[in-house]
Amino acid sequence: MRTQFLATAAVLAAGCSFVPAMAQSTEDSWTGFYVGGSVGATVQPNDQGSSILFDTNQDGDFNNVVNTSGGANAFSPGFCNGAATSTAPTACRNDKDGIEYFGHVGFDKQMGNFVLGAVGEFGKNDIRDSVSGFSTTPASYTLTRSLKYSAGLRLRAGYTPNGKTLFYATGGGAYGKVRNSFSTTNTANSFTDNGNSDAWGWTAGGGVDQKIGSNFSIGLQYLYTNLNNDDYVVRAGPGTAPPTNPFLLVNSSGTDMQRSDDKFRYHSIRATASFRF
Repeated sequence: MRTQFLATAAVLAAGCSFVPAMAQSTEDSWTGFYVGGSVGATVQPNDQGSSILFDTNQDGDFNNVVNTSGGANAFSPGFCNGAATSTAPTACRNDKDGIEYFGHVGFDKQMGNFVLGAVGEFGKNDIRDSVSGFSTTPASYTLTRSLKYSAGLRLRAGYTPNGKTLFYATGGGAYGKVRNSFSTTNTANSFTDNGNSDAWGWTAGGGVDQKIGSNFSIGLQYLYTNLNNDDYVVRAGPGTAPPTNPFLLVNSSGTDMQRSDDKFRYHSIRATASFRF
């Protein structure tokens, strides 16, 4: 995915060869550089069915069952999508959707009624996604991720029927700095994690821009983003637990946990504004 970022950046840089065209931009031309911002809503799809996976022998494969000393599934109460509010898989707190805000810079080249370009952006999405598991102890275990910030580099292609309105499709690479956290009501075991992570993926969508005069445009945009988020691991260690503790039965140093859904996906609907040079 880093290669996709670099390829898109190269296209954006190549637009510099059209700098002389900026001075020739008119109210009916989309050719030129632009800067601006956007604000909108970010909504996550329904992640029902998410759970927590376990690696009891620490071999890197999260395909094990955590059993009690009697051979029963220690997580038989189950899982829920959302943050636990008790030690039972009921009334979990819903994931958080929210507001996003971004800055962007781009370049367009108009050829007849068709417009090709590239755009880069950087900003913040105010969303939170959790999954919880419940053991027979009873105890709850919640893994949560949110975005500290995100960025994207996209190509876009569009059609303008009159020089003032532009309908376009867009797609490219996406990056997110993911803030990971873990909470539990288990006070016997120790718990350590590997912190925040880098998530790479892709984004695609479309929109419409409307010129207001020769140097300003407003628009409405939809994007779907899919980030790979598969490297956050929590280890349940010995702490003060006895050797018969379910997390310690296979490997005395503990059991690793990871969420089953390794994709951080969300929809964005934005209002945009750009100043065009």
